[in-house]
Amino acid sequence: MRAPILAKKIAELTLSKKAQDVVIMDLRGLTSIADFFVVCSADSDVQVRAIADAVEEGMDKKGSAPWHRESGSTNWILLDYVDVVLHVFHKNTRPFYNLEKLWGDAVFAHVSDEKPVAAKTAARSTRRSSGAGSRRRIAS
Repeated sequence: MRAPILAKKIAELTLSKKAQDVVIMDLRGLTSIADFFVVCSADSDVQVRAIADAVEEGMDKKGSAPWHRESGSTNWILLDYVDVVLHVFHKNTRPFYNLEKLWGDAVFAHVSDEKPVAAKTAARSTRRSSGAGSRRRIAS
């Protein structure tokens, strides 16, 4: 599975367990660590585990097992799929690591389970009000 498609599928699987603030960070050209980070938040340690487990199970069904799983803490789990790395944070832990600021040169794509019409409307109004045009869609 190509990295952009893998990142999108992982992001969608996080939403199946009500992950919040799901972001795909395109790191291509910035680092050799991975092509993409998928970062999301959860309300509790139990939800952090549930999101990571749902992604792992969903990707296993697609024939992709993580190369590495890091879960030394109950409030942050990392699943490494080599080209795509998932970070599942407790909502209170995510600001401490602030990966979005650390990798601020990356291209960000926010993922939600909103209907496409609502998402397009929201994106249009955001562009008009903020003048932002630097965000681009991650090609699959």
